Amino acid sequence: MFVLRSGLTRALASRTLAPQVCSSFATGPRQYDGTFYEFRTYYLKPSNMNAFMENLKKNIHLRTAYSELVGFWSVEFGGRMNKVFHIWKYDNFAHRAEVRKALANCKEWQEQSIIPNLARIDKQETEITYLIPWSKLEKPPKEGVYELAVFQMKPGGPALWGDAFERAINAHVNLGYTKVVGVFHTEYGELNRVHVLWWNESADSRAAGRHKSHEDPRVVAAVRESVNYLVSQQNMLLIPASFSPLK
Repeated sequence: MFVLRSGLTRALASRTLAPQVCSSFATGPRQYDGTFYEFRTYYLKPSNMNAFMENLKKNIHLRTAYSELVGFWSVEFGGRMNKVFHIWKYDNFAHRAEVRKALANCKEWQEQSIIPNLARIDKQETEITYLIPWSKLEKPPKEGVYELAVFQMKPGGPALWGDAFERAINAHVNLGYTKVVGVFHTEYGELNRVHVLWWNESADSRAAGRHKSHEDPRVVAAVRESVNYLVSQQNMLLIPASFSPLK
């Protein structure tokens, strides 16, 4: 019995004296800022697209009185038509909850925009995203068109694929083939998804830059590294609405 207790005592002592692992599992930069961006996608009934946009043009000021609209676009190419995409910025989740409550109680917004436009919407989707730690929201130098590229990455988050993905993005930007507005990582929605919002002067300048980048060995090398972590990707060409802050 004495030997058994001594062995048990030594085993417990060894556990007590073992070094405590306090470091994070993350191997890369993490999100500390509470600011997040809500991506909202509305699928509209084809005959109601123009009426929906005209209504918002007249009433969007009622909505932006409560929180910041980053951008509002109609989808020109890529997937289903008669679709709009918009991004809203919030300080934190409490801020969003306050805004949603205030909007529900805003009689003018409800009666002038929500009620008439609900009948024009066929489907709605929403995602909560953060800027990737190495990205910041940029403002384009002038009006143009936007491209939203959506990358479904292997599980692991930016700690796994962030460095390689950053090199691929910067290869395009630093060599002057396009400009990036922001790189976002989904927190609520399809996980391990990255959204890259690009800006170009026109659809033709975007096509020209893309063709040239495909022939640049520096871009090709960076992209080949990043695609090791890629599952799938898709993109949309976006046309900014007349009331969109990002033109």
